[in-house]
Amino acid sequence: MRNVSIEVLDNTARPVVAIGNDYADGYLLRRHHHRRAQLLYGSTGVMKVSTAEGDWVVPPQQAVWIPPQMEHEVLMLGVSTRSLYIEPSTVPVSRAACEVIGISPLLRQLLIEAVEMPLTYAFDGRDGVLMTLALLEIGQAKKLPLHLALPDDPRLPARCQAFLQHPDIHQSPQDWAQALFVSERSFSRLFREQTQMSFGQWRQQACVMLALSRLSSGEPITRIALDLGYESPAAFSTMFRRLTGRPPSHYVRN
Repeated sequence: MRNVSIEVLDNTARPVVAIGNDYADGYLLRRHHHRRAQLLYGSTGVMKVSTAEGDWVVPPQQAVWIPPQMEHEVLMLGVSTRSLYIEPSTVPVSRAACEVIGISPLLRQLLIEAVEMPLTYAFDGRDGVLMTLALLEIGQAKKLPLHLALPDDPRLPARCQAFLQHPDIHQSPQDWAQALFVSERSFSRLFREQTQMSFGQWRQQACVMLALSRLSSGEPITRIALDLGYESPAAFSTMFRRLTGRPPSHYVRN
């Protein structure tokens, strides 16, 4: 089904229901939550998902898993979506947290098929089997490292936001420690406690996430690499492939 209200989906007596939507470039789904869990897949474009726990960037043809009742907002950058809404009692046990997950070719095809099904599909027919298979695929999907935690400590958010406005892969923990008037060791311990990753990991994650949005807008890889502080496009591409599993050229919008 396409463009069905969330109220209709919630009241449909099926454990899994599907919907497809198309969004204008730059459209913002303001903060909201669902009773059901949601698998939000973008066949085109890039999505930025924000929650109280941090930000996620979702590349084209990947998906974000949003647990039941989690408040979130989504910025759509030229996105056509396919979503599954899943009853809490049916959620795969491996999917307890918000995260970006890789979509296999099989799951991608199942999502396409699911949107064409009637909302009240037959449990014991082909459509019911396909939905069950989709749940199994979701349960074993690989988590992608595209989450950027935002710290709560009042000394850190302003500097994190400033970094996101002007990212630089060469910014050092020494610089941040000096600005906060603490030792590098104390800063590193605080940052890991707040974000569950080292400063270097967080800095790299931020650069990848920001690069994805620019790549999807068609910006040249060389310009992005140099803007982020990499010595060459090759160095940027190596890092990018290591974190996402694909080269930057895969995400350039034609």
